[in-house]
Parts: sequence; structure tokens; C-alpha cells
Amino acid sequence: MGGGKPNSQYNVAKPDSFAIRLAHRQRLVMFDMWQRACEVAPSDTILDVGATSDTVYSSSNYLEAWYPHKDRITACGIDDASFLEDTYPGLKFVRADGLNLPFDDNSFDVVHSSAVLEHVGSFENQARFVSECARVARRSFFLTTPNRWFPVEFHTSLPLLHWLPKGAFRALLRPTPLTFFADEANLNLMSASELETIGDSLQGWRTTVLKAPLAGWTSNIIIHGVRR
Repeated sequence: MGGGKPNSQYNVAKPDSFAIRLAHRQRLVMFDMWQRACEVAPSDTILDVGATSDTVYSSSNYLEAWYPHKDRITACGIDDASFLEDTYPGLKFVRADGLNLPFDDNSFDVVHSSAVLEHVGSFENQARFVSECARVARRSFFLTTPNRWFPVEFHTSLPLLHWLPKGAFRALLRPTPLTFFADEANLNLMSASELETIGDSLQGWRTTVLKAPLAGWTSNIIIHGVRR
């Protein structure tokens, strides 16, 4: 990976870079938060929305890698990640779009998604993605996304520019090798208040926005829902 060309994780950082090692560390933090917040039990059925075809980064598909009960996991995503079924026997992969999940209501005890919300496009699409995850969850959901107000933007590794109004940030990226990230369909960073707005719109759910800390800042924000 080099220049501004993203890999299937929508990232330009090298696998051995400090940024990726830090991301691995934060995903360990969020994996622990997920298990505790959702009170995940060995018997629970789990849907992970946003499985990636990437095999380069150490924390790609971290739930599939780190959760011990592989036969309880269904992974889905727009990438072809069917190799996960061979890598983790017992796991099931379904190719699917998180904006229109091919599962019945209440199909899974717990629904998880990591770093997908910022890649589904407009705020309306982000709300639809959360609603779909909530629809197919019987008990709880846990969806993570990078915090817009963290000083370094994870996908581009650029500092502070993403604090500008979204239109200005995209205009600055457009003539650069990072033009991929100038398209709202590819990157639309979120704030805690935006997640709260989406959570408040869900009927039948009690939602909380959780925060993953890093050096006094919030690196990632999480919308956690518990069915009423």
C-alpha cells in the first residue's frame, strides 16, 4: 500500500506502521467493551456486519479472530470474505449490504459492527445502517466508528484537517492522492451527538454512546443499544 490508494480497510497506512499498531490496541479495547456492554454469553448468536477481505492488518476481522465461539458467529459484508469460513471452522459468511440486511427481525442475540458506519455515505444512510442492525438484533447491538473530533484522522493519517467543515475537508482532499476520501460515500466521519440523534430515533431501544479513550482523547465512539 502506498500513496493515497486505500486497501479494503479504507486505509492508506502501512501494516507495520505506528498508526496500525495503535489501531490494533484500540480494537482490543473495544472488543473488551463489546463483551462487557452486551454481556455476551457463549450461547449467544452473533452477527458481525462489515467483514472485510483484508488479510494484511493484524486486527482486520478482529471479532472473528478473537471471539472463541466461532460457530456462534455469522459474518457479513460487501467484500468477499468467504475465506473466513475456512480460517475459522464453524463460522458462517453471508455476502450482504448493511443498508439492507437479508435477515429476519430479531435473528441474532447480539449484532456487532466495527468501523463501517463512516463508510456507508450520508447521515441518512448512517441512520438506516443503525436501524438495520437494530432490526435484526434480538437483545443488543454495538457499532463502532472513529470519533470525528480525535486529532488524527485514522484513514488518511492526517492531523486536524478533518475538523474543518466537511465540505472544506473534502475540497482539500479532492486534488490530492487522497481523493478517494473526498467522496462522502467513502468517508463520512461522525460525532457523538450524531450517534445520539440516531439512537434517539430508534423505537423500542435504550441507546448509549460509549467512548474508547486514548491518551486523554476519545479515539472511537460506539452506539450501544439494549432492547427495552
